[in-house]
Amino acid sequence: MTVLKKSLNSLVVLGLMTAPLIASAETAEEKGTRIAIEAKASDKGWQDMQTSMNMILRNKEGQESIRDIRLKSLEIENDGDKSLSVFDKPKDVKGTAFLSFSHAVGADDQWLYLPKLKRVKRIASRNKSGPFMGSEFSYEDLSSFEVEKYTYKFLRDEPCEGGTCYVVEQYPVDKNSGYTRRVAWLDQAEYRPWKIEFFDRKNTPLKTLTYHEYNEYEGKHWRPNLMKMVNHQSGKSTDLTYSDYQFKTGLDDNDFNKNTLKRAR
Repeated sequence: MTVLKKSLNSLVVLGLMTAPLIASAETAEEKGTRIAIEAKASDKGWQDMQTSMNMILRNKEGQESIRDIRLKSLEIENDGDKSLSVFDKPKDVKGTAFLSFSHAVGADDQWLYLPKLKRVKRIASRNKSGPFMGSEFSYEDLSSFEVEKYTYKFLRDEPCEGGTCYVVEQYPVDKNSGYTRRVAWLDQAEYRPWKIEFFDRKNTPLKTLTYHEYNEYEGKHWRPNLMKMVNHQSGKSTDLTYSDYQFKTGLDDNDFNKNTLKRAR
């Protein structure tokens, strides 16, 4: 056998060996979707949660206003989560309450109770990109993460505060979304988000959300003590500081309905 024939035969054998690997290789879209599914699965089973939240609103001059909020959440099997936020301070927003029913498919249901008007206001899906109580978080940002809300594209692996992160592009399915896309950094060890970049409807950088000071609860569930949202277009920012996380406290559907909004104190 000539050297040429040996070389050709070796290439054929190598091609046969690598063909199954090439055929089974994930596309960027498939890998991005798999990462999202694994991230969602990694945090299942927390059932319900209560925590105290401190919201710091900061304008472009650095002036601050502070709000104290109580937050309750309920994990829903086969759908998005439910949450109730109640404002305790300052006096001008005391008693204001926000109820959100996230959905994996279709528009979320959200209501805001305004005590001065003694009225429950439904948040229309077309207004979900609007600011929540003057903060840099939109109503859309307050929805629980559900895999079906986006399509995905894996971009790269990259060092991050959590070690090595998957960097994944997320494209909202909802036509009323305020974003064309989000880019998320999730660590490969625990699938914790460390950073999300938001791009507006013109595909221009709008905001960046970063997560800090994670703690583990129930031996599985990771929660940050601090989230910082910076608006690059307005120069404003909002910090959310969490304390006193409690899980499996016995909350159920009766704690999350429109009647609880008016009773929230």
